[in-house]
Amino acid sequence: MLRGKIHRARLTGADLNYEGSIEIDSSLMEAAGIIPFEQVDIWNITNGERFSTYALSAPRGSGTVAVNGAAARRVQPGDEVIITAFGWMSEKQAQHWKPHVVFVDRENRLKPGPHVRRMLATR
Repeated sequence: MLRGKIHRARLTGADLNYEGSIEIDSSLMEAAGIIPFEQVDIWNITNGERFSTYALSAPRGSGTVAVNGAAARRVQPGDEVIITAFGWMSEKQAQHWKPHVVFVDRENRLKPGPHVRRMLATR
């Protein structure tokens, strides 16, 4: 099941020589329910590439969304991406599940409003 999603983030960097990962502004990670070192899928809206890596926290409020390591060959700064995290749960849990879905502006700041959905308090 989809646990969390950051929709249309703009890449701020791509570092081929770093060991791997995607660095994400910690405020975005928190809002989407993504934790450090969690596996995430990246869907590049700009060029259609899809790949998996793990999330690292970037400074809160920085707007950083940067792909590192070999996956940097699949992106360019300025590309728009969707970042998702999935998890397993029972069918009973899934029936009442609401994922964290967050939208951002062109500077990767959270857009406030009802479209920012949170999972149910009952887990």
